[in-house]
Amino acid sequence: QVQLVESGGGDVQAGGSLRLSCAASARTYNSACMAWFRQAPGKEREGVAFIAKVGGTGYSESVKGRFTIDKDSAKNTLYLQMNSLKPEDTAMYYCAADLWYGGTWCRSHNTASFDYWGQGTQVTVTR
Repeated sequence: QVQLVESGGGDVQAGGSLRLSCAASARTYNSACMAWFRQAPGKEREGVAFIAKVGGTGYSESVKGRFTIDKDSAKNTLYLQMNSLKPEDTAMYYCAADLWYGGTWCRSHNTASFDYWGQGTQVTVTR
């Protein structure tokens, strides 16, 4: 069974922090790559943070130094710690998994490479 369920979104003032969680099924948690994407109204979905099965991470330039992706194997959960939030971070945030059988790293940061998606959690940052 494939399952991704996000939580932790909400409203926060600029400069504040939020921690998003994504509860995954065991199969999904062991994906080659897991990631956080976001989509603002009228904009394309963009990848913001990626973590490979073997542990390497990557970030978009817009969040580098402010966001941290990590995961807890005991809980099959992916996290996104977001600090120094800005109004332009306002978006629906999605957890995604690239199952790529046999793979152990993030082969692509494009949405087309990710097989499964959560339902999203809204983050709104006010001035």
